[in-house]
Amino acid sequence: MAPKRNKVQITDLILRDAHQSLIATRMRTEDMLPICPKLDQVGFWSLEAWGGATFDACIRFLKEDPWERLRKLKSALPRTPIQMLLRGQNLLGYRHYSDDVVEAFVGKAAENGVDVFRIFDAMNDLRNLETSVQAVIRSGKHAQGAICYTTSPVHTIKHFVKQAVQLEKMGCHSIAIKDMAGLLTPGRAGELFAALSKSVKLPLHFHSHTTVGVANISMYKAVENGCRHVDTTISSMSWGTSHSPTESMVVAFHDTPYDTGLNLPLLQDIGMYFHEVRKKYHQFESEYNGIDTRVQVNQVPGGMISNLSHQLKEQGALNRMHEVLAEIPRVREDLGYPPLVTPTSQIVGTQAVLNVLTGKRYKSITNEVKLYLQGRYGQAPGSINDAVRQMAIGNDEVITCRPADRLKPEMDRLRHDISNLAKSEEDVLTYAMFPEIGRKFLEERAAGTLKAEELLPLPGSHPGHSPVSLAPTDFNVTVHGETYHIKITGAGHRAAERRPFYVTLDGVPEEILVETLGEVMPSAGGEVESKPGTKASRRPKASKEGDVTSSMPGTIVDVLVKAGDLVKAGDPVLVIEAMKMENEVPAPVAGTIKAIHVTKGDSVNPDEALVEIG
Repeated sequence: MAPKRNKVQITDLILRDAHQSLIATRMRTEDMLPICPKLDQVGFWSLEAWGGATFDACIRFLKEDPWERLRKLKSALPRTPIQMLLRGQNLLGYRHYSDDVVEAFVGKAAENGVDVFRIFDAMNDLRNLETSVQAVIRSGKHAQGAICYTTSPVHTIKHFVKQAVQLEKMGCHSIAIKDMAGLLTPGRAGELFAALSKSVKLPLHFHSHTTVGVANISMYKAVENGCRHVDTTISSMSWGTSHSPTESMVVAFHDTPYDTGLNLPLLQDIGMYFHEVRKKYHQFESEYNGIDTRVQVNQVPGGMISNLSHQLKEQGALNRMHEVLAEIPRVREDLGYPPLVTPTSQIVGTQAVLNVLTGKRYKSITNEVKLYLQGRYGQAPGSINDAVRQMAIGNDEVITCRPADRLKPEMDRLRHDISNLAKSEEDVLTYAMFPEIGRKFLEERAAGTLKAEELLPLPGSHPGHSPVSLAPTDFNVTVHGETYHIKITGAGHRAAERRPFYVTLDGVPEEILVETLGEVMPSAGGEVESKPGTKASRRPKASKEGDVTSSMPGTIVDVLVKAGDLVKAGDPVLVIEAMKMENEVPAPVAGTIKAIHVTKGDSVNPDEALVEIG
């Protein structure tokens, strides 16, 4: 056996990035904790288990307290450092937060169990890392500065080396190359890490996705050229848009100067556990999770592609995925070649979806794109398309300072706003990250009504083996020109002679009992009937020039006008959230607001007249 002169350390991503990349971040804490004792025996350098999209998914879909997840994992992994992914000044949300929020969040994350903070900025604007890096250093934890790898005319080896030197001067303890779309080729990886090794003294980490299929080779070339820390994931949650298999890389480095020394049979046991766990989440599996070299063109990262396909499916537009993937690089070029990683991946991806679904590029522009073009996320790496900027923000000021320098302290206001629901500083920070869904989560927790998404049984599974609950069926039905938003959730055993179905009609819950062994059959007449006192949708179908409509299904975040207001064509009338991005809906014509058919929180569809202008 070769001497272990340059032992490679492994960070396993099974508890965060793996399921974010493959099953839309849906793995629940209950499926993590049973295997933690074995994970803790392996000897990983760290386990990435928090941050990224997990915080959002916990409160939005799983109805879990992400802070409680962190505490449970820390207790279950006493010997293994827990790592989180932190978006610099964005933390875990989709906007920049004031410095006092960043400092409070980092402090509480460290206190609750995070040992390693991998900190990046979607724009690679390193000014946006300074506050969080210093906060991590003050907490006594490991601050890892991450550089988002991408390709464009402005992203050169020299560019990345310059950024690494800046991170070293900033005080980071290590540097990670975060290749979120799997773009690094073996030759490029060797060249990049050789240059980094000569320029900085800090430990170097390699993070990539296997979307293109060459990450394993690229990882080995990175190690040969000075990298000593690599990211992998247990094999049963690897490949495709996920990551290199841990077991395979342990085998690859075995009996070389880079031998990891990890126990292969133990890793194989862990792999079999997650092989079974993955089956539970089959409904969230993306059909776009195989090898796909198109990423070399569209640069869509692993975590984004599964969520993008899931969101397009919810919009009834999955068949247009290829058009969206072709539009993404065009939008990215218009915006100055930002790396595609949260939140810029969502910003670019959602705008590409809008460009495709509306049939006209930039007919509808999200609020986030407008903020980006104002410089409120930081400095774009390349030149921005001036025509697009003019369409989006007109002659508004473009800021050039660090965006957070313009933000006033927020923590006192946040504490006041959520004081009736917050039981701790962690609750305040949950609200800070996602005000709408954070408040809803805390309200449901207070009322004892938290209920997670329900999981579909595996196809062909025997209904008598275990209690089965069906995922909500969520759709709109238009009858005689009136649209009704309907959600149906089944519960109990499918084999039961009588089982309850919970039907929500335009937000009003009703309960029905369905016989015929759980089969739901449409009524012969196809009519929708509501009980007295229920709120049925009365929105007319959009038919006139002055009807304000949404370009895609979404939720009303704000109504900006009232009946009788005078508006000009292009004035914002509504704010709608779709695919996690907010979009201002403009008045199609000038005139007077004649009627408003929506309120905050309503679900809406493209065929509805939401506001009437006459």
